[in-house]
Amino acid sequence: MAMTDEELFLASMGDVVPLAQDNRAQLKQQKNQPSDAQLARRVSATKELDFDPNFLSTEYVDLLDPHDQLGYKKDGVQEGVYKNLRLGKYQIDATLDLHGKTFVEARQALFEFVTDCQKRNIRVLLIRHGIGLKSKPFPAILKSYCNKWLQEIPQVLAFHSALTCHGGGGSTYTLLKKSDEKKQENREIHAKR
Repeated sequence: MAMTDEELFLASMGDVVPLAQDNRAQLKQQKNQPSDAQLARRVSATKELDFDPNFLSTEYVDLLDPHDQLGYKKDGVQEGVYKNLRLGKYQIDATLDLHGKTFVEARQALFEFVTDCQKRNIRVLLIRHGIGLKSKPFPAILKSYCNKWLQEIPQVLAFHSALTCHGGGGSTYTLLKKSDEKKQENREIHAKR
């Protein structure tokens, strides 16, 4: 007579003895430890907020045509000064080339460049942003943002698209305010007269 599956199982397990209580492995009761991600979130939540001094806008901008000329002057800038800037009559003291930079890199580079030039008493800048014929997803993105950013920077008095010899519509002459140091120097020079 053939054995059923259950009988076969019981016959093969007949010599098996259950483990005694004291032979079992004892697991330590571990407190729930925070994961690496939870620790990272705690650190970032308790860490002081990082302050980004770069206030240049990253929001929507009205897109310009690649061949548009840029031009802007704050109230109080004399027409003669603005005309000389437009005509490239001032000596260019510093140049920033933004070609090939991403949006984020260009924003940071422009902010740092203008801030550094202001500290060093440099007043006339040439910013090369290109006309952006081939920029993706829209033409003239960087040129459009440069136009917006330069108007947002308080140190910028005026700017205008450059002459052809300096890059034409793909470059912009920029005039910065005098530093407090230079203003004081001028007061002293003119007070002696």
